Amino acid sequence: MFNKKKKEVWLVIEKRAYSDSDNFYVAKKAYSLDDAVAFKVSLEQLNDVENASYFIATDVDNAMSKVISLHNEKVANDNK
Repeated sequence: MFNKKKKEVWLVIEKRAYSDSDNFYVAKKAYSLDDAVAFKVSLEQLNDVENASYFIATDVDNAMSKVISLHNEKVANDNK
């Protein structure tokens, strides 16, 4: 019951920078890092507004799990 695997949630955030403040919007909610990156890249390519930028956010648990997983894959591949 308590050990349910948490679903990964990655947010693509749009930042609009104005002279007196910054505004942030959730542009996309994705359930994989690959989907979030693909959507962010698409937004950046289509962006025609000078004051807009995009970044990906997630909670610390998701980020650390992804980093650990990628590290373990690299170590396993290096030891082959």
